[in-house]
Amino acid sequence: MHFASPWFLLALPAPILLTWLKLHHGRQRAGAVRFSDLRALAGAPGGIRAAAWQALPLLRATALCLLIVALARPHQFKGLQELETEGIDMVLALDVSGSMSAEDMGGATRLTAAKQVVEKFIEGLRNDRVGLVVFAGRAFTQCPLTLDYGMVQRLLGQVRLGMVEDGTAIGMALATAASRLKDSEAKSKLIILLTDGQNNRGEIDPLTAAKAAEALGIKVYAIGVGSEKGVPIPQDVHPIYGVRYRRNPDGSLQLSKLDVKTLKEIARLSGGQFFRADDPSTLRRVYDDIWKMEKSKFQVRAFQRYRELFAYFLWPGLALLLLEIVLSQTWLRKLP
Repeated sequence: MHFASPWFLLALPAPILLTWLKLHHGRQRAGAVRFSDLRALAGAPGGIRAAAWQALPLLRATALCLLIVALARPHQFKGLQELETEGIDMVLALDVSGSMSAEDMGGATRLTAAKQVVEKFIEGLRNDRVGLVVFAGRAFTQCPLTLDYGMVQRLLGQVRLGMVEDGTAIGMALATAASRLKDSEAKSKLIILLTDGQNNRGEIDPLTAAKAAEALGIKVYAIGVGSEKGVPIPQDVHPIYGVRYRRNPDGSLQLSKLDVKTLKEIARLSGGQFFRADDPSTLRRVYDDIWKMEKSKFQVRAFQRYRELFAYFLWPGLALLLLEIVLSQTWLRKLP
């Protein structure tokens, strides 16, 4: 048991000492008393009442001691409670270009797999703001920074292929995400960029956008899905011939190639990291690893948890004090 205000315990000897002095002084003054008429002592306490009257000072001393202990605020240690510090703002930049329709993520399209992983990632957030930017031929904010994770997930569910003209504007995506974070006062600001292609649209070069993000104190974690060699981009599904792929004017297949070199440079310039993800399980680990790296940089505050015990002393002390007052004024009242 511990005490929040232990200095009150210094007063504990006072009621004990006063009680001892009172009882000792009473015994010294004990002696014969002359009365011309003993009828005046008919109501005087005797037997049990006499013993109880002698115990009244002890009752008061016990009550005062209990109240003093209550003032010292006794409590019982119940362990440590860890609280994570707040202060991370992030924007998730998600590629919705046509190449994200490739079904090479465990039988699902790249976009479907990415949305499922991002949704689970958002479920695990606590006390940190998150926003969503989608991009293809251009970029726009699907959801601003918010603590309303349910709203982010609903807006994520509305993301689909074809909602933006096709292309891959990585530089514009970074610039749009950075604009959402530039006024943030969070301790950590980051962009998690997921793409499967090369920058081929937009007015802003990806490396220029990465440098601007770094100047604003924003780190970019770049996640690349797909193949550096390139995969055909699905166009539609023919009822007879099945999936048809996009072709160049010369008849050759259009390939979506992952630009690993540029993504690595984006991460390096902004102080982030680059990750590869070829299947949904790897993609989930990537998001988890990013989050663990960011959270580990913040000191976790530990608070000791206590159970307050002062009531176990306060109420008995008050009850005994009230009992002493009532008895001394009624059944054990002194003679005048």
